[in-house]
Amino acid sequence: MSLETLSENRSFGGTQGVYRHKSQATGTDMTFGLFMPELAEHARVPVLWYLSGLTCTHENAMTKAAAQQLCADAGIAIVFPDTSPRGDDVADDEAYDLGKGAGFYVNATQDPWKPHFQMWHYIVHELPELLGDNFAVDRDRMGITGHSMGGHGALTIAMTHPERYKSVSAFAPIANPTESDWGRKQLGAYLGSDESAWRAHDSTVLMTEKGYPGEILIDQGSSDQFLDLLKPESLAHAMMARRQSGQFRMQPGYDHSYFFVQTFMNDHVMWHTERLI
Repeated sequence: MSLETLSENRSFGGTQGVYRHKSQATGTDMTFGLFMPELAEHARVPVLWYLSGLTCTHENAMTKAAAQQLCADAGIAIVFPDTSPRGDDVADDEAYDLGKGAGFYVNATQDPWKPHFQMWHYIVHELPELLGDNFAVDRDRMGITGHSMGGHGALTIAMTHPERYKSVSAFAPIANPTESDWGRKQLGAYLGSDESAWRAHDSTVLMTEKGYPGEILIDQGSSDQFLDLLKPESLAHAMMARRQSGQFRMQPGYDHSYFFVQTFMNDHVMWHTERLI
């Protein structure tokens, strides 16, 4: 796969790049951000995947999450994929929570979404292969995290493919989408009316059925304006019922913004570093 460099900037001794490539999975051009620490000039480094939330592109977390210095100090790369395919011929919806910017990290099976909205395959298979072929990242040492819709993606992907992801965490994930308006609408549109097909994309369901073999870190703000849509209590109860190893932390006074993400980003980078280095 050909790779186009859109920008590269020196950052904390490493390089923050933005790249574009033609995706076979989505049938579109896809853009992603990638921070490579200085250590990558001498050896392959672990890579942390950061999946962003509704309405975001690759740029939001890249510029707002304050992760570069933390990853530089830890000697790990961090990749910021886009949240959906984009382009004039890509299906969209007038609502912000469906279509462009709202791929939900699934492989759509329904029209008009099916031709391009193959974000699960893109994140799990295609983009890791491209990174391994073009950058000094170690695909045997990958962790995954994300915020909101991205937290949903990180948890469901890690629980489905624990052999690929040695560490997992989430910021305010959409924790029970099969029982939430942030989920039922999108899963129905992308995957159809058979709700049994939705279960593979619900972290509460997956926690109940299989869990994760390592530890999980989840941070949730107690003043999050979307608590009723995120349903963190469902996932917390499932973790307790399963005796899942990890931490589910309710952070007093924090909302859903990137100020919340920034505040606890150090904890999450250290969490992954301890499990990847």
